[in-house]
Amino acid sequence: MPLPPPDISRTPLHTRSIRVQGFAREDGLWDMEAELIDVKAYDFFRADGSAMPAGRPIHHMHLRITIDDGYTIVAAQAAYDAAPYGAHCTCIEAAYQDLVGMNLLKNFRQRVKERFGRVQGCTHMTELSLVLPTAAVQSMAGRRRENAEKTQKRPFQLDGCHALDVTGPVVQTHYPKWYVGEDNADQAAPDPSFFSHTT
Repeated sequence: MPLPPPDISRTPLHTRSIRVQGFAREDGLWDMEAELIDVKAYDFFRADGSAMPAGRPIHHMHLRITIDDGYTIVAAQAAYDAAPYGAHCTCIEAAYQDLVGMNLLKNFRQRVKERFGRVQGCTHMTELSLVLPTAAVQSMAGRRRENAEKTQKRPFQLDGCHALDVTGPVVQTHYPKWYVGEDNADQAAPDPSFFSHTT
């Protein structure tokens, strides 16, 4: 269900679009490609006097990472189609290869902030990288489901959000093996590995 219409008339100002796609590679690895686009809803002039018409991207950037089965980044590449300060922005592209070695599920967001915070990175490229953990988890959901069925291991997402409370009806319906019911709620211990990918 969408949001209800606003009660007050409004004027559009800014639109940010973020798109992430996940790919299974033939070599057994996984690619995540993320894109960020910022546009204004009005014409304006930059500080240097150049015109920026409504709808032309102010920021347009791409980030691709390759991850292994354990969510560790083995390759990373950043690229810009548009940036407000031209080469002064885009010269940071190569720095994002330092994502290599980071794990999306192990304090990823904190490590990104430590490595690319403030003048060490691009604010928008860094923000784009922060959406990768949950997108990767969704991209690899089918593989996790297959592995869980084979190993009978408890799915890590249980108790990771209110809908997947092991005492609730969603788990009772979709993950009956792991349902404990409210009477046994004290036996339900959340898997801490789930929460690590949100930090």
